Amino acid sequence: MEQFLVSARKYRPSSFEAVVGQEHITETLLNEIKQNRLAQAFLFTGPRGVGKTTCARILARVVNTEADPSIDPNYDFAFNIFELDAASNNSVDDIRQLVEQVRIPPQIGKYKVYIIDEVHMLSTNAFNAFLKTLEEPPPYAIFILATTERHKILPTILSRCQIFNFKRIEPASIVSQLKAICTKEGIEAEEQALHVIATKADGGLRDALSMFDQMVSFSHNKKLTYAGVIENLNVLDQSYYFDVTQSLNNADFGQVLIRFDDVLMNGFDGQYFLNGLASHFRDLLVVKSTATAFLMSGSEQTLPQYKTQANSISTGFLLNAINIADQFDQTYKASRNQRLHVELALIKMANINATINLAEELKKKVLT
Repeated sequence: MEQFLVSARKYRPSSFEAVVGQEHITETLLNEIKQNRLAQAFLFTGPRGVGKTTCARILARVVNTEADPSIDPNYDFAFNIFELDAASNNSVDDIRQLVEQVRIPPQIGKYKVYIIDEVHMLSTNAFNAFLKTLEEPPPYAIFILATTERHKILPTILSRCQIFNFKRIEPASIVSQLKAICTKEGIEAEEQALHVIATKADGGLRDALSMFDQMVSFSHNKKLTYAGVIENLNVLDQSYYFDVTQSLNNADFGQVLIRFDDVLMNGFDGQYFLNGLASHFRDLLVVKSTATAFLMSGSEQTLPQYKTQANSISTGFLLNAINIADQFDQTYKASRNQRLHVELALIKMANINATINLAEELKKKVLT
């Protein structure tokens, strides 16, 4: 039986061109290499699963292949690349061992590259032991530090590095990558199902690939459906938000409370529903303008449905509803009766249009 390899490892990019969603970084690094303006210390910072370690490994390999065209481009330079996990090797002694290694020049290739992952986990003493080497490294040494928590790194370390900020990957880019993998693996997937995975991943491609593998294992005959994905990932069906929003706009709070009861019976948390509803209001708000429609977090397939509902609801209602949802979200944890807390928020939202109409009538009376 062939050993299964997770997609995050199987489809890990091996070149800068294959890195997803970080073009502003990959282009800069390639230009630095081509123009021979490569720094000796880099700091890669950003959320988890967006390509920091991947880019560090690619850079570590490319700097040597570009430095000497006579070298086989497929040579991996494993002996020139040293990785240190600072989460488990964070003492002064660990850094001193690394500093001792730095003194030995490479036997093949031009550079030795040191990748320190989770660098924010180093102790203060370890940072201090590393400072001098980082400030004046030998010409053949390149340091790449990676972290998810830049604020924990000493300013003296930051000032010695070129800092590259990795951003969260857009859902559209994640969906595009998942489609490409589906094609290679012979998997049939509904685009809306892939979009749910991309949204749930919150900008992390590695998280998206992990969920994708899970969904493929759950599916039958390698077919991913929207219904199957939302069931397995415990995501609330978007139809709930459309129905509740329409009932709120019609001031039918009785129907809203019934739908909210369905949500709770399906095992979803009240705060989760409140946050999802606020996100739905936000999407309706941005869809109202053609210039901002691309900011919608939903899939393109649902865009017509969003536009139809957005055209039937006033901007004033959406702004007030978002404000109410935000206020009740902040006080949710402190509430002793959390179900009643959310129901009160929904009842207030159902009365927004009546309040707006009353305010307009009073304004007309004052003007006349």
